[in-house]
Amino acid sequence: MQSAAMTESATLPSRTINVRLPSELYQQLEDLARATSRTKSFVTVEALSSYVAAQRWQIQDIEAGLAQAEQGDLSSEEEVATVFARHGA
Repeated sequence: MQSAAMTESATLPSRTINVRLPSELYQQLEDLARATSRTKSFVTVEALSSYVAAQRWQIQDIEAGLAQAEQGDLSSEEEVATVFARHGA
């Protein structure tokens, strides 16, 4: 089963980048590609897609929080104390 990242990349124009990897990481990439019968490019695109998606989600969440703060949508001291108490902080 192909991931969404590889399905999309097969239909979209692609670009080439050059990345310098530490020798140990390069060897791990080669080993993983060989073990999964995939190319190093496939494994690299999968890894980068996962990383970028996680980072994008975090950035969007932070930006949403900042927008709420700018609009004055903040928790009261009591609400914060309640959450801290619930988590033993």
